[in-house]
Amino acid sequence: MTRAFAITWDYRCPFARNAHEHVVAALEAGADWDVTWVPFSLNQMHVEEGQPDVWDDPDKAATLRAPEVAIVVRDRYPEAFRPFHIAAFAARHDEGRDIREPEVLRDVLTGAGLDAQAVMNEVDDGWPLEAYRKEHEAAAGDHGVFGVPTFIAGGQAVFIRLMSRPRGDAELARTTIERTLDLVTGWPDLNEFKHTRIPR
Repeated sequence: MTRAFAITWDYRCPFARNAHEHVVAALEAGADWDVTWVPFSLNQMHVEEGQPDVWDDPDKAATLRAPEVAIVVRDRYPEAFRPFHIAAFAARHDEGRDIREPEVLRDVLTGAGLDAQAVMNEVDDGWPLEAYRKEHEAAAGDHGVFGVPTFIAGGQAVFIRLMSRPRGDAELARTTIERTLDLVTGWPDLNEFKHTRIPR
């Protein structure tokens, strides 16, 4: 039976990178999951009282650009979303590139086989920003989401930090996400579980 869940992301977060790499690696290897990819703004969660929301603040526009681009790819070019998504995380965390910069996003889009200008034109149309705001607010309002990655399944929403990356091991990726989902949906009594020290 197909397993359905949603997972939030913000490209700033290395733990989101870890979780999304696991999900994508398992899907690419044939995992039978129905995944909803939910953009979430960590900047919005840290807006100080009395300050404008990031969606309405021109000074924050660059911080929203990469997720806006991803929304276009997800909604207009779904077959290219996974490679773009992982490449965007890699550009930020593995390559140390500034994905707020349009030139960097154009490179990532081109690398995923997309027409970068066509995607940027969609961003300029404004609808991706509205979609971003709507999905962020729904996640926060409907599920109490406060960070990334949050898994949402079976009426439960759980913020989870996975310490490892799949590094090409699709079976590790599949079992990692299956185990995570089993905890999310099957054991809601477990509210917090955090090692005091991380073995290295």
